[in-house]
Amino acid sequence: MLIAAVLLLACAGLVGYGLLDTEEEPEKPSTASAAVTYEVTGDGTAEISFLGRNEDGTATVVRDAELPWKRTVQVPLGTAPTVAIVLGEKGGQASCTLAIRGKHVQRATATGAFGRATCAGALPAGGN
Repeated sequence: MLIAAVLLLACAGLVGYGLLDTEEEPEKPSTASAAVTYEVTGDGTAEISFLGRNEDGTATVVRDAELPWKRTVQVPLGTAPTVAIVLGEKGGQASCTLAIRGKHVQRATATGAFGRATCAGALPAGGN
């Protein structure tokens, strides 16, 4: 009888601990990423497409962006950060630059009506 009472108390203690344990579940680790800065200089407006942090890999498009324009976003490691610019019918000149973790990677210039330029870099999956 004494053994049964001890077992019953032990079981009740385990159940009580499970009910009182309110510690939240640990969050799933987020995808590793790096800070990428896209910048477009020039006059007027341009259509700007850039890759930011999203799971499906689609680009964000900013239509009629007033220049100069600058955005810093987190980009998942293992992807290629890219910014592309398209000038309008009036043309002009605009330049894109790309910096990864504060280090300049690439610069390109678009000129003329519907001129285009693309700047791209690499973010190795290992984070180097």
